[in-house]
Amino acid sequence: MRLTTKGRYAVTAMLDLALNAGQTPVSLAEISRRQEISLSYLEQLFSRLRQSGLVSSVRGPGGGYLLSQPTENIYVAAIIDAVNESVDATSCGGNSDCAAGEQCLTHYLWSDLSAQIYNFLNGISLADLVQRTEVQVVARRQNSQKSPLEEPVVVLGSLQ
Repeated sequence: MRLTTKGRYAVTAMLDLALNAGQTPVSLAEISRRQEISLSYLEQLFSRLRQSGLVSSVRGPGGGYLLSQPTENIYVAAIIDAVNESVDATSCGGNSDCAAGEQCLTHYLWSDLSAQIYNFLNGISLADLVQRTEVQVVARRQNSQKSPLEEPVVVLGSLQ
């Protein structure tokens, strides 16, 4: 399976955006904190997501990202495609050269599995995920956790 952290992180970040975006943009720093994904990695992913038309960016104070389409129209497979990930269970990358340059005995089995996985992911929208109770529970927990910078600072002085 060739679905790496790039595809997983892209889906996670887009789901976070779907859950937390209203009329105001969501900063990548916020997504980074909630999902524990490197900010520089998110910048790379969101550049590709923006080029694919899945998100739009807003510059300046209060800037960040917004979904470019309703959550009902953004499918998990499109997110994975946008970051140049593939859902491929074959050992040859779908090139049919798995056994010494020739097609292997089980090529079509793994190719069919890849198609099934892609169809499965292409049938799940961000709206479907946002509506799941389990997702909402996790999102509430993540939103209630404060970052280390938001924690109250206790200054201990000497007692006289």
